[in-house]
Amino acid sequence: MPKIKTHKCTAKRFRYSGSGKLLRTKQMKSHLRRNKSKRTKRLFDEMLVVESKGLQRRVARLAPYLKKK
Repeated sequence: MPKIKTHKCTAKRFRYSGSGKLLRTKQMKSHLRRNKSKRTKRLFDEMLVVESKGLQRRVARLAPYLKKK
């Protein structure tokens, strides 16, 4: 069986928490930040838990070697 290539964009946007939950970054993080308040920019640094089972399966297929702790 050949190795599966990792989708690099997916590997950079998602990661697993210590308890094994899939985390995602927020959108609108890097573009047009001058217009946003300090509080809004600070909230962009947080990672959110992915609730959707379908998206979790999709990420597992796109990035099969993503670190699972």
